[in-house]
Amino acid sequence: MAHGRTNPPNAHDDAPLTFGIEEEFLLLHPETSRPAAQAPLVLRTAAPAAGTLTEEITRFQLEAATPVCHFADQAHRHLAAARRALAEAAERHGLGLVAVGCAPYDTPVPLPLVDKPRYRRISDRFGGLVESHTVCGCHVHIGMPDLPTALAVSNHLRPHLPTLLAMSANSPFYQGRDTGHASWRNVLWSRLPSAAPPPLYRTPDDYHRAVDALLNCGAALDVGMVYWFIRPAPRLPTLEIRVADVAATAEEALLLALLVRGLATAALQAVAEDRPAAEVPDRVLRLALWRAAHDGLEGHGVDTATGALTPARALFERMVKAALPGLDACGDTTVVTGLADRLLRCGSGAHRQRAAHAREGRISDVTALLVEQTRTPLPA
Repeated sequence: MAHGRTNPPNAHDDAPLTFGIEEEFLLLHPETSRPAAQAPLVLRTAAPAAGTLTEEITRFQLEAATPVCHFADQAHRHLAAARRALAEAAERHGLGLVAVGCAPYDTPVPLPLVDKPRYRRISDRFGGLVESHTVCGCHVHIGMPDLPTALAVSNHLRPHLPTLLAMSANSPFYQGRDTGHASWRNVLWSRLPSAAPPPLYRTPDDYHRAVDALLNCGAALDVGMVYWFIRPAPRLPTLEIRVADVAATAEEALLLALLVRGLATAALQAVAEDRPAAEVPDRVLRLALWRAAHDGLEGHGVDTATGALTPARALFERMVKAALPGLDACGDTTVVTGLADRLLRCGSGAHRQRAAHAREGRISDVTALLVEQTRTPLPA
Protein backbone atom coordinates (compact mmCIF):
# COMPACT_ATOMS: atom_id res chain seq x y z
CA MET A 1 0.00 0.00 0.00
CA ALA A 2 1.11 3.54 -0.68
CA HIS A 3 -0.02 4.56 2.81
CA GLY A 4 3.48 4.12 4.17
CA ARG A 5 4.60 7.27 2.41
CA THR A 6 2.24 9.54 4.34
CA ASN A 7 2.16 10.96 7.83
CA PRO A 8 -0.40 9.41 10.16
CA PRO A 9 -3.69 10.87 8.90
CA ASN A 10 -6.37 12.68 10.83
CA ALA A 11 -4.34 13.10 13.98
CA HIS A 12 -5.01 16.83 14.28
CA ASP A 13 -8.02 17.62 12.12
CA ASP A 14 -11.62 16.65 11.47
CA ALA A 15 -11.15 15.74 7.81
CA PRO A 16 -12.69 12.45 6.64
CA LEU A 17 -10.58 9.41 7.42
CA THR A 18 -8.17 8.46 4.67
CA PHE A 19 -8.49 4.98 3.21
CA GLY A 20 -6.95 2.59 0.73
CA ILE A 21 -7.91 -0.72 -0.83
CA GLU A 22 -5.87 -3.81 -1.68
CA GLU A 23 -7.34 -6.32 -4.12
CA GLU A 24 -5.95 -9.78 -4.88
CA PHE A 25 -6.66 -11.47 -8.23
CA LEU A 26 -6.10 -14.79 -9.96
CA LEU A 27 -4.87 -15.53 -13.47
CA LEU A 28 -6.80 -18.30 -15.21
CA HIS A 29 -6.55 -20.12 -18.54
CA PRO A 30 -9.97 -19.25 -20.05
CA GLU A 31 -10.21 -22.59 -21.88
CA THR A 32 -9.55 -24.81 -18.85
CA SER A 33 -10.49 -22.52 -15.94
CA ARG A 34 -7.25 -23.58 -14.25
CA PRO A 35 -4.79 -21.13 -12.65
CA ALA A 36 -1.97 -19.83 -14.83
CA ALA A 37 1.43 -19.29 -13.19
CA GLN A 38 2.23 -16.21 -15.29
CA ALA A 39 2.00 -13.34 -12.78
CA PRO A 40 5.62 -12.14 -13.35
CA LEU A 41 5.01 -11.96 -17.10
CA VAL A 42 1.72 -10.07 -16.69
CA LEU A 43 3.26 -7.60 -14.24
CA ARG A 44 6.15 -6.85 -16.59
CA THR A 45 3.77 -5.93 -19.39
CA ALA A 46 1.02 -4.15 -17.43
CA ALA A 47 0.54 -0.42 -17.91
CA PRO A 48 1.63 1.68 -14.92
CA ALA A 49 -1.04 2.40 -12.31
CA ALA A 50 -1.25 5.20 -9.73
CA GLY A 51 -1.10 2.70 -6.89
CA THR A 52 1.02 -0.42 -6.83
CA LEU A 53 0.76 -3.67 -8.80
CA THR A 54 2.64 -6.54 -7.21
CA GLU A 55 2.97 -10.30 -7.09
CA GLU A 56 1.63 -12.46 -4.29
CA ILE A 57 2.82 -15.72 -2.72
CA THR A 58 2.10 -17.83 -5.82
CA ARG A 59 2.81 -17.06 -9.45
CA PHE A 60 -0.87 -17.18 -10.38
CA GLN A 61 -1.83 -14.35 -8.01
CA LEU A 62 -1.58 -10.58 -8.40
CA GLU A 63 -2.32 -7.67 -6.09
CA ALA A 64 -3.36 -4.10 -6.82
CA ALA A 65 -3.29 -1.43 -4.12
CA THR A 66 -4.70 2.07 -4.42
CA PRO A 67 -2.82 5.14 -3.22
CA VAL A 68 -4.11 6.91 -0.13
CA CYS A 69 -7.66 8.05 -0.95
CA HIS A 70 -9.80 10.83 0.44
CA PHE A 71 -12.89 10.63 -1.75
CA ALA A 72 -15.12 7.93 -3.20
CA ASP A 73 -14.70 8.94 -6.85
CA GLN A 74 -10.92 9.04 -6.45
CA ALA A 75 -10.88 5.49 -5.06
CA HIS A 76 -13.20 4.24 -7.79
CA ARG A 77 -10.93 5.61 -10.53
CA HIS A 78 -7.91 3.85 -9.03
CA LEU A 79 -9.76 0.56 -8.62
CA ALA A 80 -11.04 0.58 -12.19
CA ALA A 81 -7.69 1.65 -13.66
CA ALA A 82 -5.71 -1.07 -11.87
CA ARG A 83 -8.17 -3.77 -12.90
CA ARG A 84 -8.08 -2.52 -16.49
CA ALA A 85 -4.27 -2.47 -16.58
CA LEU A 86 -3.94 -6.01 -15.24
CA ALA A 87 -6.81 -7.39 -17.32
CA GLU A 88 -5.42 -5.96 -20.56
CA ALA A 89 -1.95 -7.31 -19.82
CA ALA A 90 -3.37 -10.75 -19.03
CA GLU A 91 -5.42 -10.71 -22.21
CA ARG A 92 -2.33 -10.00 -24.32
CA HIS A 93 -0.95 -13.32 -23.09
CA GLY A 94 -4.15 -15.28 -23.64
CA LEU A 95 -5.09 -15.26 -19.96
CA GLY A 96 -8.02 -14.05 -17.93
CA LEU A 97 -7.77 -11.84 -14.82
CA VAL A 98 -10.49 -12.80 -12.36
CA ALA A 99 -11.69 -11.31 -9.09
CA VAL A 100 -12.73 -14.42 -7.18
CA GLY A 101 -12.08 -15.60 -3.63
CA CYS A 102 -10.50 -18.90 -4.69
CA ALA A 103 -9.83 -20.73 -7.94
CA PRO A 104 -13.02 -22.45 -9.10
CA TYR A 105 -11.02 -25.34 -10.51
CA ASP A 106 -7.90 -27.28 -9.51
CA THR A 107 -4.78 -25.43 -8.38
CA PRO A 108 -1.32 -26.73 -9.37
CA VAL A 109 0.47 -29.12 -7.02
CA PRO A 110 3.09 -28.35 -5.90
CA LEU A 111 2.20 -24.69 -5.69
CA PRO A 112 4.32 -22.40 -7.91
CA LEU A 113 5.58 -20.13 -5.13
CA VAL A 114 7.23 -16.81 -5.92
CA ASP A 115 10.93 -17.21 -5.10
CA LYS A 116 11.24 -15.10 -1.95
CA PRO A 117 12.82 -16.20 1.35
CA ARG A 118 9.73 -15.30 3.38
CA TYR A 119 7.44 -17.35 1.17
CA ARG A 120 9.80 -20.33 1.43
CA ARG A 121 9.78 -19.98 5.22
CA ILE A 122 5.99 -19.95 5.28
CA SER A 123 5.89 -23.07 3.14
CA ASP A 124 8.48 -24.83 5.30
CA ARG A 125 6.72 -23.95 8.56
CA PHE A 126 3.11 -24.56 7.60
CA GLY A 127 3.38 -27.35 5.04
CA GLY A 128 0.04 -28.13 3.44
CA LEU A 129 -1.54 -25.10 5.08
CA VAL A 130 0.34 -22.91 2.59
CA GLU A 131 -2.54 -23.74 0.23
CA SER A 132 -4.64 -21.42 2.39
CA HIS A 133 -2.59 -18.53 0.97
CA THR A 134 -3.86 -19.16 -2.56
CA VAL A 135 -7.11 -17.31 -1.82
CA CYS A 136 -7.90 -13.73 -2.81
CA GLY A 137 -9.29 -11.08 -0.50
CA CYS A 138 -10.09 -7.39 -0.42
CA HIS A 139 -8.35 -5.50 2.36
CA VAL A 140 -9.48 -2.03 3.41
CA HIS A 141 -7.05 0.27 5.24
CA ILE A 142 -8.39 3.14 7.32
CA GLY A 143 -6.00 5.87 8.47
CA MET A 144 -5.56 5.99 12.26
CA PRO A 145 -3.64 8.51 14.40
CA ASP A 146 -2.23 5.96 16.87
CA LEU A 147 -2.45 2.38 18.12
CA PRO A 148 -4.85 2.96 21.05
CA THR A 149 -7.34 4.63 18.70
CA ALA A 150 -7.01 1.83 16.17
CA LEU A 151 -7.67 -0.81 18.83
CA ALA A 152 -10.72 1.06 20.16
CA VAL A 153 -12.15 1.28 16.63
CA SER A 154 -11.40 -2.42 16.10
CA ASN A 155 -13.54 -3.25 19.13
CA HIS A 156 -16.47 -1.36 17.63
CA LEU A 157 -16.06 -2.99 14.19
CA ARG A 158 -15.88 -6.60 15.46
CA PRO A 159 -19.68 -7.18 15.47
CA HIS A 160 -19.91 -6.12 11.80
CA LEU A 161 -17.37 -8.66 10.51
CA PRO A 162 -19.93 -11.36 9.60
CA THR A 163 -22.06 -8.96 7.58
CA LEU A 164 -19.01 -7.56 5.77
CA LEU A 165 -18.13 -11.13 4.86
CA ALA A 166 -21.67 -11.98 3.74
CA MET A 167 -21.94 -8.95 1.44
CA SER A 168 -18.59 -9.76 -0.20
CA ALA A 169 -19.02 -13.55 -0.53
CA ASN A 170 -17.59 -14.43 -3.93
CA SER A 171 -16.18 -17.97 -3.90
CA PRO A 172 -18.78 -20.76 -3.98
CA PHE A 173 -16.84 -23.06 -6.36
CA TYR A 174 -13.67 -25.03 -5.61
CA GLN A 175 -12.12 -28.00 -7.41
CA GLY A 176 -14.89 -27.87 -9.98
CA ARG A 177 -17.83 -28.19 -7.60
CA ASP A 178 -20.18 -26.04 -5.57
CA THR A 179 -18.89 -26.16 -2.00
CA GLY A 180 -22.26 -25.28 -0.47
CA HIS A 181 -20.63 -22.14 0.92
CA ALA A 182 -20.86 -18.65 -0.54
CA SER A 183 -17.30 -17.89 0.65
CA TRP A 184 -15.12 -20.97 0.48
CA ARG A 185 -12.18 -18.57 0.65
CA ASN A 186 -13.08 -17.84 4.26
CA VAL A 187 -13.16 -21.57 5.06
CA LEU A 188 -9.74 -22.14 3.49
CA TRP A 189 -8.19 -19.03 5.02
CA SER A 190 -9.52 -19.79 8.50
CA ARG A 191 -7.45 -22.99 8.64
CA LEU A 192 -4.40 -20.85 9.39
CA PRO A 193 -3.86 -20.53 13.15
CA SER A 194 -3.81 -16.72 13.18
CA ALA A 195 -6.69 -16.18 10.69
CA ALA A 196 -9.51 -15.35 13.08
CA PRO A 197 -11.59 -12.49 14.46
CA PRO A 198 -9.49 -10.12 16.55
CA PRO A 199 -9.47 -10.14 20.33
CA LEU A 200 -11.45 -7.56 22.28
CA TYR A 201 -8.88 -5.14 23.68
CA ARG A 202 -9.07 -3.49 27.10
CA THR A 203 -5.65 -1.86 26.72
CA PRO A 204 -2.85 -1.81 24.15
CA ASP A 205 -1.07 -4.35 26.35
CA ASP A 206 -3.84 -6.83 25.46
CA TYR A 207 -2.91 -6.41 21.81
CA HIS A 208 0.80 -6.89 22.41
CA ARG A 209 0.22 -9.97 24.58
CA ALA A 210 -2.03 -11.53 21.94
CA VAL A 211 0.56 -10.92 19.19
CA ASP A 212 3.37 -12.28 21.38
CA ALA A 213 1.36 -15.45 22.05
CA LEU A 214 1.08 -16.15 18.31
CA LEU A 215 4.77 -15.46 17.71
CA ASN A 216 6.02 -17.42 20.71
CA CYS A 217 4.15 -20.60 19.82
CA GLY A 218 5.07 -20.37 16.14
CA ALA A 219 1.52 -19.77 14.86
CA ALA A 220 2.90 -16.72 13.00
CA LEU A 221 6.41 -16.16 11.69
CA ASP A 222 6.22 -12.41 12.22
CA VAL A 223 3.73 -9.61 12.80
CA GLY A 224 2.86 -9.65 9.10
CA MET A 225 1.42 -13.14 9.61
CA VAL A 226 -0.99 -12.02 12.33
CA TYR A 227 -3.96 -12.53 10.06
CA TRP A 228 -6.76 -11.29 12.30
CA PHE A 229 -9.78 -10.13 10.30
CA ILE A 230 -9.14 -6.65 11.73
CA ARG A 231 -5.61 -5.68 12.67
CA PRO A 232 -3.36 -2.66 13.02
CA ALA A 233 -1.36 -2.82 9.80
CA PRO A 234 2.22 -3.97 10.51
CA ARG A 235 4.00 -1.18 8.62
CA LEU A 236 1.34 1.47 8.03
CA PRO A 237 -0.55 3.98 10.20
CA THR A 238 -3.81 2.21 9.42
CA LEU A 239 -6.39 -0.22 10.72
CA GLU A 240 -6.74 -3.05 8.18
CA ILE A 241 -10.06 -4.84 7.71
CA ARG A 242 -9.35 -8.11 5.88
CA VAL A 243 -12.44 -10.30 6.28
CA ALA A 244 -13.83 -9.91 2.76
CA ASP A 245 -13.51 -11.96 -0.41
CA VAL A 246 -12.08 -9.96 -3.29
CA ALA A 247 -15.01 -8.04 -4.73
CA ALA A 248 -16.47 -9.21 -8.05
CA THR A 249 -16.54 -5.63 -9.39
CA ALA A 250 -14.78 -2.37 -8.64
CA GLU A 251 -18.10 -0.93 -7.46
CA GLU A 252 -18.51 -3.66 -4.85
CA ALA A 253 -14.95 -3.04 -3.62
CA LEU A 254 -15.78 0.64 -3.33
CA LEU A 255 -19.00 -0.12 -1.44
CA LEU A 256 -17.10 -2.29 1.02
CA ALA A 257 -14.42 0.35 1.59
CA LEU A 258 -16.87 3.22 2.06
CA LEU A 259 -18.99 1.18 4.49
CA VAL A 260 -15.88 0.33 6.50
CA ARG A 261 -14.85 3.99 6.56
CA GLY A 262 -18.37 4.99 7.61
CA LEU A 263 -18.40 2.42 10.41
CA ALA A 264 -14.93 3.48 11.54
CA THR A 265 -15.95 7.15 11.55
CA ALA A 266 -19.04 6.34 13.63
CA ALA A 267 -16.82 4.27 15.94
CA LEU A 268 -14.47 7.20 16.48
CA GLN A 269 -17.42 9.30 17.58
CA ALA A 270 -18.50 6.55 19.97
CA VAL A 271 -14.97 6.39 21.39
CA ALA A 272 -14.92 10.19 21.82
CA GLU A 273 -18.21 9.99 23.70
CA ASP A 274 -16.95 7.09 25.83
CA ARG A 275 -19.63 4.71 24.53
CA PRO A 276 -18.44 1.12 24.93
CA ALA A 277 -18.25 -1.37 22.08
CA ALA A 278 -20.55 -4.37 22.08
CA GLU A 279 -18.64 -7.24 23.67
CA VAL A 280 -19.55 -10.07 21.32
CA PRO A 281 -18.13 -13.36 22.69
CA ASP A 282 -15.61 -15.10 20.43
CA ARG A 283 -17.83 -18.21 20.20
CA VAL A 284 -20.75 -16.13 18.90
CA LEU A 285 -18.58 -14.22 16.46
CA ARG A 286 -17.04 -17.41 15.06
CA LEU A 287 -20.47 -18.96 14.54
CA ALA A 288 -21.71 -15.79 12.86
CA LEU A 289 -18.68 -15.74 10.56
CA TRP A 290 -19.23 -19.38 9.58
CA ARG A 291 -22.89 -18.75 8.82
CA ALA A 292 -21.96 -15.67 6.76
CA ALA A 293 -19.43 -17.74 4.79
CA HIS A 294 -22.06 -20.43 4.26
CA ASP A 295 -25.10 -18.35 3.30
CA GLY A 296 -23.62 -15.12 2.01
CA LEU A 297 -26.07 -12.34 1.32
CA GLU A 298 -28.85 -14.57 0.04
CA GLY A 299 -29.54 -16.65 3.16
CA HIS A 300 -29.51 -16.04 6.90
CA GLY A 301 -26.93 -14.69 9.28
CA VAL A 302 -26.44 -14.66 13.03
CA ASP A 303 -27.45 -11.47 14.82
CA THR A 304 -24.37 -10.98 17.00
CA ALA A 305 -26.42 -9.06 19.58
CA THR A 306 -29.01 -11.81 20.15
CA GLY A 307 -27.63 -14.96 18.54
CA ALA A 308 -30.82 -15.28 16.49
CA LEU A 309 -30.86 -16.30 12.83
CA THR A 310 -31.87 -13.28 10.78
CA PRO A 311 -32.15 -12.71 7.01
CA ALA A 312 -28.72 -11.64 5.82
CA ARG A 313 -30.18 -8.78 3.82
CA ALA A 314 -31.81 -7.40 6.95
CA LEU A 315 -28.45 -7.55 8.74
CA PHE A 316 -26.83 -5.78 5.78
CA GLU A 317 -29.46 -3.01 5.82
CA ARG A 318 -28.96 -2.68 9.58
CA MET A 319 -25.20 -2.30 9.09
CA VAL A 320 -25.71 0.41 6.48
CA LYS A 321 -27.95 2.22 8.95
CA ALA A 322 -25.30 1.93 11.67
CA ALA A 323 -22.76 3.45 9.27
CA LEU A 324 -24.99 6.39 8.28
CA PRO A 325 -23.59 8.94 10.78
CA GLY A 326 -20.09 8.19 9.48
CA LEU A 327 -21.23 8.13 5.86
CA ASP A 328 -22.86 11.53 6.31
CA ALA A 329 -19.68 12.93 7.87
CA CYS A 330 -17.61 11.67 4.92
CA GLY A 331 -20.08 12.73 2.23
CA ASP A 332 -20.58 9.12 1.10
CA THR A 333 -24.25 8.49 1.91
CA THR A 334 -25.63 8.88 -1.62
CA VAL A 335 -22.90 6.74 -3.19
CA VAL A 336 -23.25 3.98 -0.61
CA THR A 337 -27.04 3.81 -0.63
CA GLY A 338 -27.03 3.70 -4.42
CA LEU A 339 -24.41 0.95 -4.57
CA ALA A 340 -26.11 -1.01 -1.79
CA ASP A 341 -29.37 -0.95 -3.75
CA ARG A 342 -27.56 -2.20 -6.87
CA LEU A 343 -25.93 -5.02 -4.90
CA LEU A 344 -29.23 -6.15 -3.38
CA ARG A 345 -30.87 -6.20 -6.82
CA CYS A 346 -27.97 -8.04 -8.54
CA GLY A 347 -27.17 -10.40 -5.68
CA SER A 348 -23.76 -11.21 -4.28
CA GLY A 349 -20.83 -12.38 -6.35
CA ALA A 350 -21.49 -15.94 -5.15
CA HIS A 351 -25.12 -15.71 -6.26
CA ARG A 352 -24.13 -14.51 -9.71
CA GLN A 353 -21.57 -17.29 -10.13
CA ARG A 354 -24.15 -19.90 -9.21
CA ALA A 355 -26.63 -18.41 -11.66
CA ALA A 356 -24.02 -18.64 -14.45
CA HIS A 357 -23.26 -22.26 -13.55
CA ALA A 358 -26.94 -23.27 -13.34
CA ARG A 359 -27.55 -22.48 -17.00
CA GLU A 360 -25.42 -25.32 -18.41
CA GLY A 361 -23.61 -26.78 -15.41
CA ARG A 362 -20.20 -25.68 -16.72
CA ILE A 363 -17.35 -24.15 -14.73
CA SER A 364 -16.21 -22.49 -17.96
CA ASP A 365 -19.36 -20.33 -17.83
CA VAL A 366 -18.42 -19.25 -14.32
CA THR A 367 -14.93 -18.35 -15.53
CA ALA A 368 -16.34 -16.34 -18.44
CA LEU A 369 -18.54 -14.39 -16.02
CA LEU A 370 -15.59 -13.73 -13.71
CA VAL A 371 -13.37 -12.46 -16.52
CA GLU A 372 -16.14 -10.17 -17.76
CA GLN A 373 -17.27 -8.64 -14.48
CA THR A 374 -13.73 -8.15 -13.12
CA ARG A 375 -13.34 -5.22 -15.53
CA THR A 376 -16.96 -4.09 -16.08
CA PRO A 377 -19.25 -2.14 -13.75
CA LEU A 378 -21.84 -3.64 -11.43
CA PRO A 379 -25.11 -3.45 -13.38
CA ALA A 380 -27.26 -0.47 -12.53
